[in-house]
Amino acid sequence: MASIAGSSISMQPRHTLATTRVSGLKLVSFMNQGRSSLSFNLRPMPARLRISCAAKPETVDKVCAIVRKQLALPNDKPVTGDSKFSDLGADSLDTVEIVMGIEEEFGITVEEDNAQSITTVQDAADLIEKLCSE
Repeated sequence: MASIAGSSISMQPRHTLATTRVSGLKLVSFMNQGRSSLSFNLRPMPARLRISCAAKPETVDKVCAIVRKQLALPNDKPVTGDSKFSDLGADSLDTVEIVMGIEEEFGITVEEDNAQSITTVQDAADLIEKLCSE
């Protein structure tokens, strides 16, 4: 006999090598023909492992310099990895020219699909790292 308290559980036979999915469970109990039982509580745990693909600081700094130069920003205007091109006053043509400057500086080619996904300095730096590692 088995009893489950929670919102959902999905199990498949072992011979298919499928994974078992459990979500929203609080208590799981298993009994083997009334003789022995196994019972355990499940509780949410905070994520302890974070994987980040953040670009090197040098790459972010180079992109900041390219953006600052392209947009003719004064030195007192902060440009960081979180800076959005649009917040810095860039229009679509400026963004294209920033991408062209990045291609020239790093010796890479940015496909149009990738170029359209760049909205921040960090996005650009992460893409550069990805393209340089390929």
